[in-house]
Amino acid sequence: MLIAIAAIRMRDLFGVVILFGVYSLLTAVLFMDLDAVDVAFTEAAVGAGVTTVLLLSSLRLTRRWEAPPRHNPFFSLLVVGVTGAALVYATLDAPLLGDPSAPVHKHVAPHYLQEAAGEVGMPNIVTAVLASYRGYDTFGETLVVFTAGLAVLLLLGFSENGKSRIETSAIHDQVALKVVVKLLIPLILLYALYVQFHGDFGAGGGFQAGVIFATGFILYDMVFGVENARAVMAVAWLPRLAALGVLIYGGVGVYSMLSGKPFLDYSALSADPVQGQHLGVLLVELGVGITVFSIVLSIFYALSGRRRQS
Repeated sequence: MLIAIAAIRMRDLFGVVILFGVYSLLTAVLFMDLDAVDVAFTEAAVGAGVTTVLLLSSLRLTRRWEAPPRHNPFFSLLVVGVTGAALVYATLDAPLLGDPSAPVHKHVAPHYLQEAAGEVGMPNIVTAVLASYRGYDTFGETLVVFTAGLAVLLLLGFSENGKSRIETSAIHDQVALKVVVKLLIPLILLYALYVQFHGDFGAGGGFQAGVIFATGFILYDMVFGVENARAVMAVAWLPRLAALGVLIYGGVGVYSMLSGKPFLDYSALSADPVQGQHLGVLLVELGVGITVFSIVLSIFYALSGRRRQS
Protein backbone atom coordinates (compact mmCIF):
# COMPACT_ATOMS: atom_id res chain seq x y z
CA MET A 1 0.00 0.00 0.00
CA LEU A 2 2.81 2.43 0.87
CA ILE A 3 4.50 1.68 -2.44
CA ALA A 4 1.27 2.34 -4.36
CA ILE A 5 0.75 5.66 -2.56
CA ALA A 6 4.34 6.70 -3.21
CA ALA A 7 4.01 5.75 -6.87
CA ILE A 8 0.86 7.85 -7.25
CA ARG A 9 2.51 10.85 -5.63
CA MET A 10 5.57 10.56 -7.84
CA ARG A 11 3.47 10.68 -11.03
CA ASP A 12 6.50 9.51 -12.91
CA LEU A 13 6.45 6.12 -14.59
CA PHE A 14 10.22 5.89 -14.64
CA GLY A 15 10.25 6.50 -10.91
CA VAL A 16 7.56 3.84 -10.44
CA VAL A 17 9.66 1.28 -12.29
CA ILE A 18 12.69 2.09 -10.18
CA LEU A 19 10.51 1.82 -7.10
CA PHE A 20 9.38 -1.66 -8.09
CA GLY A 21 13.02 -2.57 -8.70
CA VAL A 22 13.85 -1.49 -5.17
CA TYR A 23 10.90 -3.52 -3.92
CA SER A 24 12.23 -6.61 -5.71
CA LEU A 25 15.65 -6.05 -4.21
CA LEU A 26 14.18 -5.80 -0.71
CA THR A 27 12.17 -8.94 -1.39
CA ALA A 28 15.39 -10.73 -2.32
CA VAL A 29 16.90 -9.61 0.99
CA LEU A 30 13.82 -10.98 2.79
CA PHE A 31 14.23 -14.35 1.05
CA MET A 32 17.87 -14.38 2.12
CA ASP A 33 16.78 -13.81 5.71
CA LEU A 34 14.41 -16.79 5.36
CA ASP A 35 17.34 -18.95 4.12
CA ALA A 36 15.73 -19.27 0.67
CA VAL A 37 18.96 -18.49 -1.17
CA ASP A 38 17.90 -19.82 -4.57
CA VAL A 39 14.66 -17.84 -4.54
CA ALA A 40 16.52 -14.72 -3.44
CA PHE A 41 19.01 -15.26 -6.25
CA THR A 42 16.23 -15.48 -8.82
CA GLU A 43 14.38 -12.46 -7.45
CA ALA A 44 17.52 -10.32 -7.50
CA ALA A 45 18.51 -11.35 -11.04
CA VAL A 46 15.06 -11.32 -12.65
CA GLY A 47 12.95 -8.98 -10.52
CA ALA A 48 15.41 -6.28 -9.52
CA GLY A 49 17.70 -6.74 -12.52
CA VAL A 50 16.54 -7.54 -16.01
CA THR A 51 12.82 -6.83 -15.42
CA THR A 52 13.64 -3.25 -14.43
CA VAL A 53 15.77 -2.82 -17.56
CA LEU A 54 13.05 -4.20 -19.84
CA LEU A 55 10.39 -1.99 -18.26
CA LEU A 56 12.57 1.09 -18.68
CA SER A 57 13.24 0.11 -22.29
CA SER A 58 9.49 -0.19 -22.88
CA LEU A 59 8.79 3.18 -21.30
CA ARG A 60 11.50 4.69 -23.48
CA LEU A 61 9.31 3.97 -26.51
CA THR A 62 6.03 5.39 -25.20
CA ARG A 63 4.42 8.79 -25.46
CA ARG A 64 4.00 11.05 -22.47
CA TRP A 65 0.20 10.90 -22.76
CA GLU A 66 -1.87 7.78 -23.32
CA ALA A 67 -3.90 7.57 -26.54
CA PRO A 68 -7.68 7.07 -26.27
CA PRO A 69 -8.59 3.35 -26.29
CA ARG A 70 -9.84 2.03 -29.62
CA HIS A 71 -12.22 -0.48 -28.04
CA ASN A 72 -14.38 -0.86 -24.98
CA PRO A 73 -12.23 -2.27 -22.17
CA PHE A 74 -15.26 -3.63 -20.28
CA PHE A 75 -14.91 -7.19 -21.61
CA SER A 76 -11.18 -7.32 -20.77
CA LEU A 77 -11.88 -5.96 -17.30
CA LEU A 78 -14.62 -8.57 -16.84
CA VAL A 79 -12.29 -11.43 -17.83
CA VAL A 80 -9.57 -10.21 -15.47
CA GLY A 81 -12.08 -9.74 -12.65
CA VAL A 82 -13.59 -13.21 -13.04
CA THR A 83 -10.16 -14.83 -13.26
CA GLY A 84 -8.96 -12.96 -10.17
CA ALA A 85 -12.07 -13.92 -8.22
CA ALA A 86 -11.60 -17.59 -9.18
CA LEU A 87 -7.98 -17.51 -8.01
CA VAL A 88 -8.93 -15.90 -4.72
CA TYR A 89 -11.69 -18.48 -4.21
CA ALA A 90 -9.22 -21.29 -4.88
CA THR A 91 -6.94 -20.05 -2.10
CA LEU A 92 -9.70 -20.67 0.46
CA ASP A 93 -8.99 -24.42 0.26
CA ALA A 94 -5.25 -23.96 0.64
CA PRO A 95 -3.63 -24.56 4.05
CA LEU A 96 -2.53 -21.59 6.09
CA LEU A 97 0.97 -20.26 5.55
CA GLY A 98 3.39 -22.12 7.81
CA ASP A 99 0.84 -24.71 8.93
CA PRO A 100 2.91 -27.73 10.08
CA SER A 101 0.00 -30.08 9.38
CA ALA A 102 -0.14 -29.13 5.69
CA PRO A 103 0.31 -32.12 3.31
CA VAL A 104 3.46 -30.65 1.82
CA HIS A 105 5.15 -30.71 5.24
CA LYS A 106 4.01 -34.25 6.06
CA HIS A 107 4.61 -36.12 2.81
CA VAL A 108 6.45 -34.26 0.05
CA ALA A 109 9.06 -32.20 1.89
CA PRO A 110 10.24 -35.01 4.23
CA HIS A 111 10.80 -37.33 1.27
CA TYR A 112 12.83 -34.72 -0.59
CA LEU A 113 14.95 -33.87 2.44
CA GLN A 114 15.61 -37.47 3.44
CA GLU A 115 15.92 -39.24 0.09
CA ALA A 116 17.36 -36.60 -2.28
CA ALA A 117 20.97 -37.28 -1.31
CA GLY A 118 20.65 -40.98 -2.12
CA GLU A 119 18.33 -40.77 -5.13
CA VAL A 120 19.78 -37.72 -6.88
CA GLY A 121 23.14 -37.31 -5.13
CA MET A 122 23.14 -33.50 -5.09
CA PRO A 123 23.99 -31.31 -2.10
CA ASN A 124 21.62 -28.60 -3.33
CA ILE A 125 18.14 -29.99 -2.69
CA VAL A 126 16.49 -27.07 -4.50
CA THR A 127 18.20 -28.02 -7.77
CA ALA A 128 17.37 -31.68 -7.17
CA VAL A 129 13.70 -30.83 -6.72
CA LEU A 130 13.41 -28.43 -9.66
CA ALA A 131 15.45 -30.35 -12.21
CA SER A 132 14.77 -33.94 -11.16
CA TYR A 133 11.71 -34.49 -8.99
CA ARG A 134 9.79 -31.66 -10.67
CA GLY A 135 11.37 -32.03 -14.08
CA TYR A 136 7.95 -31.98 -15.78
CA ASP A 137 7.08 -28.64 -14.18
CA THR A 138 10.43 -27.09 -15.05
CA PHE A 139 10.08 -28.28 -18.64
CA GLY A 140 6.67 -26.63 -18.74
CA GLU A 141 8.12 -23.40 -17.37
CA THR A 142 10.81 -23.48 -20.05
CA LEU A 143 8.14 -23.89 -22.72
CA VAL A 144 6.22 -20.96 -21.22
CA VAL A 145 9.33 -18.75 -21.41
CA PHE A 146 9.95 -19.88 -25.00
CA THR A 147 6.33 -19.25 -26.04
CA ALA A 148 6.20 -15.86 -24.34
CA GLY A 149 9.40 -14.81 -26.09
CA LEU A 150 8.05 -15.86 -29.47
CA ALA A 151 4.83 -13.95 -28.82
CA VAL A 152 6.78 -10.77 -28.01
CA LEU A 153 8.91 -11.16 -31.12
CA LEU A 154 5.84 -11.68 -33.29
CA LEU A 155 4.31 -8.49 -31.90
CA LEU A 156 7.43 -6.29 -31.96
CA GLY A 157 9.85 -7.90 -34.40
CA PHE A 158 13.41 -6.64 -34.95
CA SER A 159 14.61 -3.50 -36.69
CA GLU A 160 15.82 -3.83 -40.26
CA ASN A 161 19.46 -4.66 -40.97
CA GLY A 162 20.31 -4.55 -37.28
CA LYS A 163 20.23 -0.75 -37.23
CA SER A 164 18.97 1.03 -34.18
CA ARG A 165 16.10 3.40 -34.85
CA ILE A 166 16.51 5.21 -31.55
CA GLU A 167 18.61 8.30 -31.35
CA THR A 168 22.10 7.86 -29.93
CA SER A 169 22.20 8.20 -26.17
CA ALA A 170 24.67 10.41 -24.36
CA ILE A 171 25.85 7.37 -22.44
CA HIS A 172 27.78 6.23 -25.52
CA ASP A 173 30.17 9.17 -25.12
CA GLN A 174 31.28 8.29 -21.58
CA VAL A 175 34.85 6.99 -21.96
CA ALA A 176 35.29 6.14 -18.28
CA LEU A 177 32.05 4.16 -18.30
CA LYS A 178 33.20 2.17 -21.32
CA VAL A 179 36.48 1.27 -19.63
CA VAL A 180 34.70 0.10 -16.47
CA VAL A 181 32.13 -1.91 -18.43
CA LYS A 182 34.89 -3.62 -20.45
CA LEU A 183 36.32 -4.85 -17.15
CA LEU A 184 32.94 -5.89 -15.73
CA ILE A 185 31.44 -7.79 -18.67
CA PRO A 186 33.99 -10.69 -18.65
CA LEU A 187 33.41 -11.09 -14.91
CA ILE A 188 29.62 -11.08 -15.41
CA LEU A 189 29.79 -13.74 -18.10
CA LEU A 190 32.24 -15.84 -16.10
CA TYR A 191 29.98 -15.63 -13.06
CA ALA A 192 27.01 -16.70 -15.20
CA LEU A 193 28.91 -19.80 -16.28
CA TYR A 194 29.76 -20.51 -12.64
CA VAL A 195 26.09 -20.23 -11.67
CA GLN A 196 25.11 -22.47 -14.61
CA PHE A 197 27.43 -25.36 -13.84
CA HIS A 198 27.57 -25.03 -10.05
CA GLY A 199 23.82 -25.17 -9.43
CA ASP A 200 23.94 -28.77 -8.17
CA PHE A 201 26.32 -27.78 -5.36
CA GLY A 202 25.18 -24.24 -4.49
CA ALA A 203 22.60 -21.61 -5.30
CA GLY A 204 22.00 -21.17 -9.00
CA GLY A 205 20.85 -22.97 -12.09
CA GLY A 206 19.75 -22.40 -15.66
CA PHE A 207 17.19 -19.67 -15.03
CA GLN A 208 19.54 -17.48 -13.02
CA ALA A 209 22.53 -18.14 -15.27
CA GLY A 210 20.57 -17.34 -18.42
CA VAL A 211 19.41 -14.00 -17.02
CA ILE A 212 22.88 -13.06 -15.79
CA PHE A 213 24.47 -13.99 -19.12
CA ALA A 214 21.90 -11.90 -20.98
CA THR A 215 22.54 -9.02 -18.58
CA GLY A 216 26.15 -8.88 -19.73
CA PHE A 217 25.08 -8.44 -23.36
CA ILE A 218 22.41 -5.90 -22.38
CA LEU A 219 25.01 -3.86 -20.51
CA TYR A 220 27.26 -3.99 -23.56
CA ASP A 221 24.35 -2.84 -25.74
CA MET A 222 23.50 0.09 -23.49
CA VAL A 223 27.06 1.39 -23.32
CA PHE A 224 28.51 0.56 -26.75
CA GLY A 225 25.37 0.72 -28.89
CA VAL A 226 22.99 -1.78 -30.43
CA GLU A 227 24.98 -2.18 -33.65
CA ASN A 228 28.11 -3.30 -31.77
CA ALA A 229 26.07 -5.62 -29.56
CA ARG A 230 24.42 -7.29 -32.53
CA ALA A 231 27.81 -7.74 -34.14
CA VAL A 232 28.77 -9.83 -31.11
CA MET A 233 25.48 -11.75 -30.87
CA ALA A 234 23.54 -11.71 -34.12
CA VAL A 235 19.77 -11.39 -33.95
CA ALA A 236 19.19 -14.34 -36.25
CA TRP A 237 20.84 -16.72 -33.79
CA LEU A 238 18.63 -15.93 -30.82
CA PRO A 239 15.40 -17.72 -31.89
CA ARG A 240 17.49 -20.70 -32.96
CA LEU A 241 19.28 -20.83 -29.63
CA ALA A 242 15.96 -20.56 -27.77
CA ALA A 243 14.61 -23.52 -29.75
CA LEU A 244 17.87 -25.42 -29.19
CA GLY A 245 17.51 -25.05 -25.41
CA VAL A 246 13.99 -26.48 -25.49
CA LEU A 247 15.14 -29.32 -27.76
CA ILE A 248 17.98 -30.19 -25.38
CA TYR A 249 15.56 -30.40 -22.46
CA GLY A 250 12.93 -32.34 -24.39
CA GLY A 251 15.57 -34.51 -26.05
CA VAL A 252 16.64 -35.84 -22.65
CA GLY A 253 13.07 -36.94 -22.03
CA VAL A 254 12.72 -38.52 -25.46
CA TYR A 255 16.00 -40.42 -24.98
CA SER A 256 14.72 -41.70 -21.65
CA MET A 257 11.56 -43.01 -23.32
CA LEU A 258 13.52 -44.66 -26.14
CA SER A 259 15.61 -46.39 -23.46
CA GLY A 260 12.49 -47.90 -21.91
CA LYS A 261 12.30 -45.44 -19.01
CA PRO A 262 9.65 -42.85 -18.16
CA PHE A 263 9.89 -39.37 -19.68
CA LEU A 264 12.75 -37.36 -18.06
CA ASP A 265 13.97 -40.36 -16.06
CA TYR A 266 17.65 -39.47 -15.97
CA SER A 267 18.73 -42.92 -14.81
CA ALA A 268 18.55 -43.96 -18.48
CA LEU A 269 21.59 -41.79 -19.24
CA SER A 270 24.06 -43.95 -17.32
CA ALA A 271 24.45 -47.42 -15.86
CA ASP A 272 24.80 -45.77 -12.46
CA PRO A 273 21.45 -44.12 -11.59
CA VAL A 274 23.09 -41.39 -9.52
CA GLN A 275 25.51 -40.53 -12.30
CA GLY A 276 22.58 -40.49 -14.70
CA GLN A 277 20.81 -38.01 -12.45
CA HIS A 278 23.88 -35.75 -12.45
CA LEU A 279 24.18 -35.88 -16.23
CA GLY A 280 20.46 -35.36 -16.75
CA VAL A 281 20.29 -32.35 -14.47
CA LEU A 282 23.36 -30.86 -16.17
CA LEU A 283 21.76 -31.22 -19.62
CA VAL A 284 18.30 -29.91 -18.73
CA GLU A 285 19.76 -26.96 -16.80
CA LEU A 286 21.91 -26.19 -19.84
CA GLY A 287 18.80 -26.20 -22.00
CA VAL A 288 17.01 -23.88 -19.58
CA GLY A 289 19.96 -21.49 -19.47
CA ILE A 290 20.24 -21.28 -23.27
CA THR A 291 16.51 -20.65 -23.69
CA VAL A 292 16.27 -18.02 -20.97
CA PHE A 293 19.36 -16.20 -22.24
CA SER A 294 18.06 -16.14 -25.82
CA ILE A 295 14.54 -15.00 -24.93
CA VAL A 296 15.64 -12.23 -22.54
CA LEU A 297 18.16 -10.85 -25.03
CA SER A 298 15.66 -11.18 -27.90
CA ILE A 299 13.07 -9.11 -26.03
CA PHE A 300 15.63 -6.44 -25.25
CA TYR A 301 16.79 -6.32 -28.87
CA ALA A 302 13.19 -6.02 -30.02
CA LEU A 303 12.61 -3.09 -27.66
CA SER A 304 15.89 -1.31 -28.35
CA GLY A 305 15.43 -1.56 -32.10
CA ARG A 306 12.06 0.18 -32.27
CA ARG A 307 11.37 3.82 -33.00
CA ARG A 308 10.18 5.97 -30.14
CA GLN A 309 6.58 7.13 -30.55
CA SER A 310 6.14 10.86 -31.00
